[in-house]
Amino acid sequence: MRTIPKLFSADIDGINAHLIEVEADLNVGLHSFHIVGLADKAVTEAKERVNSALKNCGIRPPSKENRKITINLAPADVKKTGSRFDLPIALTYLLASEQMRPFETQDKMFAGELSLDGSLRPIPGALNTSLLARELGIQNVFVPVANAMEAAIVEGVTVFPISTLQELVSHLEGSSLVSPQPLTETQPTYHPSALRISEIKGQEFAKRALLVAASGGHHVLLSGPPGTGKTMLAQALASLLPPPSLSETIEITKIYSANGLNKQAPCVSYRPFRSPHHSASFVSIIGGGQEPRPGEISLAHRGLLFLDEAPEFRRDVLEGLRQPIESGEVHIARAKKSLSFPARFMLVIAMNPCPCGYFEDSSRECRCSAHEIIRYQKKLSGPLLDRIDIQLTIPRIPIEELRMISRGDEEEDEELRRRVQSARLVAAKRFSRAGIAIHTNSEMRSKDVDSIIQLDSEAETALKQILEKSLISARGYYRMLKLAQTIADMEEAPLIKQGHILEAFQYRLKEART
Repeated sequence: MRTIPKLFSADIDGINAHLIEVEADLNVGLHSFHIVGLADKAVTEAKERVNSALKNCGIRPPSKENRKITINLAPADVKKTGSRFDLPIALTYLLASEQMRPFETQDKMFAGELSLDGSLRPIPGALNTSLLARELGIQNVFVPVANAMEAAIVEGVTVFPISTLQELVSHLEGSSLVSPQPLTETQPTYHPSALRISEIKGQEFAKRALLVAASGGHHVLLSGPPGTGKTMLAQALASLLPPPSLSETIEITKIYSANGLNKQAPCVSYRPFRSPHHSASFVSIIGGGQEPRPGEISLAHRGLLFLDEAPEFRRDVLEGLRQPIESGEVHIARAKKSLSFPARFMLVIAMNPCPCGYFEDSSRECRCSAHEIIRYQKKLSGPLLDRIDIQLTIPRIPIEELRMISRGDEEEDEELRRRVQSARLVAAKRFSRAGIAIHTNSEMRSKDVDSIIQLDSEAETALKQILEKSLISARGYYRMLKLAQTIADMEEAPLIKQGHILEAFQYRLKEART
């Protein structure tokens, strides 16, 4: 029986890579070149790129073969997309036509797009491909030079940066070896372009609330007249979020790599800040489409999603946030397949209190009717508001007072960042002792709250009085406890005290009044 050459490659489905086997067969007959295996247009066009690349490299191309050439991408019932199969298709043809010496294929994975001159162009999903190779025990990964640093983030896999098809053939035949890419060292950082909190004048109550939010990963609602600094506060919150861990960096980069959004750097080493316009569609925010792709909530994974002028967003977009906020992922169901994307983000919503923006403003008169005000505020539904831990009203600062307030300095920023990291470290130690694989207090489930959160007697009494006199829901009760635990962590207190409960409750007074 004739041996059919077979190489390993990978396709990207959503954000995950799946193993694809590339096979080539040459049979007697009139010349033809077919790629089978449910390939899309970009894949079927590979035969033209491969043909020109081989010809310009001085190798006999498929067009000069008076034989029937069949390339199979298995499994055949899985749709293949993109140009990443150019490289393995070219290699399997060379093996099948005996134009290169056979080599061991079981420990190698190939992915890359060919230019017409035989050089390799970058592809999306190099990190995802490398992760798949490690999962399957495939030792060597061959990718374009531009993707090598990204793929080399993964330990336990040897990545080879390839610049041209000729270079790869020489390496595989042993005549001129390519040096492997060194392991890429990640250096997590704070968001490089975020506004510093020291740049904001006044609003000390809001700054304190943002500090609590950053320490526990809590969602925030900012409501107030135009020009009070709501957008600046949201941007400043991004500057307080600590650098991601290595595992979080890989999670974030995996999403961006699959979508080809990490072209500026091999890895996304900071927590993302996403701020879509209110005209954005449901699919662009939540994710989906004919070929499901991650939306803004997934691109904000482990970072911050900021919705400015939230009532102007479509109703279905806002309501679509409810399930991801609870579960930390979004499920996209289609007739042909279903996918899940991670979506563990901090949500920050900014809104005016009424259409004109001046309801309850001390300096300007509101011209909206009561019906218009209620209708505008109801654009954010009760179930969505119930999921937001911190709900703030941002007041206007008089101009004369604003001129007297001085800005802080970088030492203030560093001190606040230190406090956030310290609080998160306290929480991480508690989660480790309890055997819970989460990062922040906001991720705790109700059973986690019942099992690990402890209150002193005065806090128990205060909590009982709050529940008797307010209209907080069961979900709001648990979210208030998680918020109180974050405040306690900031003080490194072993138990939640009365002051922690009262501060957590005042951040939810908006809910208690509605």
